[in-house]
Amino acid sequence: MEFLPLFTQLHGKPCLLLGGGQVALRKARLLSRAGAVIQLVAKEILPELAALVKENGGNSQLGEFDESQLEHVFLVIAATDDEPLNKRVSEACHQRLIPVNVVDSPDLCSVILPAIVDRSPLIIAISSGGRSPVLARMMRSRLESSIPASFGRLGNLASKFRDAVKAKFADIEDRRHFWERTLQGPIAEMVFAGKDTVAEQMLSKEIAEASPETGGEVYLIGAGPGDPDLMTFKALRLLQKADIVLYDRLVAPEIVEMCRKDAERVFVGKQRSNHAVPQEGINQLLIDYAKQGKKVARLKGGDPFIFGRGGEEIEQLAQEHIPFQVVPGITAAAGCASYAGIPLTHRDYAQSVRFVTGHLKDNSINLPWSELIHDHQTTVFYMGLVGLPVICEQLIAHGRSPDTPIALIQQGTTVNQKVVVGTLATMVERIANDPVQAPTLIIVGDVVKLRETLAWYEVRDLAEPDL
Repeated sequence: MEFLPLFTQLHGKPCLLLGGGQVALRKARLLSRAGAVIQLVAKEILPELAALVKENGGNSQLGEFDESQLEHVFLVIAATDDEPLNKRVSEACHQRLIPVNVVDSPDLCSVILPAIVDRSPLIIAISSGGRSPVLARMMRSRLESSIPASFGRLGNLASKFRDAVKAKFADIEDRRHFWERTLQGPIAEMVFAGKDTVAEQMLSKEIAEASPETGGEVYLIGAGPGDPDLMTFKALRLLQKADIVLYDRLVAPEIVEMCRKDAERVFVGKQRSNHAVPQEGINQLLIDYAKQGKKVARLKGGDPFIFGRGGEEIEQLAQEHIPFQVVPGITAAAGCASYAGIPLTHRDYAQSVRFVTGHLKDNSINLPWSELIHDHQTTVFYMGLVGLPVICEQLIAHGRSPDTPIALIQQGTTVNQKVVVGTLATMVERIANDPVQAPTLIIVGDVVKLRETLAWYEVRDLAEPDL
């Protein structure tokens, strides 16, 4: 993160604005809305800009920039097309530790002015760190169209009753849970329908009758194979509610960052022969946290019920009578295969697909090999990288052709995705010369041949947008 987002109180504070054209006018409008007192300096000043500055209690000065003008100012914005001047202003501000923004020159800035969605008192700021203003404006347009203006009225209602809720609930977590229920329920719907008086009456009654929540709850959330965009709406909503998040090694860092910033994060990831927390310990943590009244998110890569041991975890929760919710996730087989351009089924190649674990135990894999050799079946091996030689050897030994196509997909659906294609006879040697790293998914079957014509899909989805 190159810039730390901050919201700054500018009411009544002197801010120096350099420049007298259209760009400066746009910045002056923004400063005026925030209540700043503008000190404008420029060689030429648009009449509309001068009038705006005067109307809001500021002053305009025709002339050159002088470093003495930096005395007693809270913020400086340079909105000129004079590059040497912009650089001089930036250096002077940095020396004095005065926040400075130089329009269209992020390298000269110590602060960035974001694109803004204004639903006061709710303010949403979007920034690309000055690297791609067009992208920031695009995101602003999307949010503008999806967030009704009535959210501002909902924020004002919450502000009006904030002290009453604080008096009712001494514990900050109880207050948060109350507002989460209130701002997503019937009271919010009344505000959105324009019935603010009714909403106010309902909220007053709700506060009077409310009591602290005493029971905890567990959310078993499938985080998908890696790409954060593959998370479901429900998964994100429950993740945002959680007080504590237990997450696996396979969960992408970007997904972990989606949890509330004040939520406690507990790493319980497992690697081969290296379990940060044994499964029994994870089960007990879920129980202990829930009995403390916490909302607990168990964040798992892929889908909790496909080689995710989710069944074991909810079995323990059920025995302890702890309420839980299970949120399915896109399993690695579906996600990785799609991003690699390999359909798991196809009318001409495979009429069925089978998911199996390729995890070695005592240097062997105990699988029904004779059931995995059908020509018109796709077999997907999870956790099979270490056992790859055994997998290839056993499939051939039980009758699968050595020429059967096989694909290894490393870190599928992420920017680090790598796909290696070969046959059962050649794959072990191939990855000896071109190593791959876990997590890796293995796909065996004739559908792998289709990657040659469908690989464009992978390139399209994983490419960075040119904005």
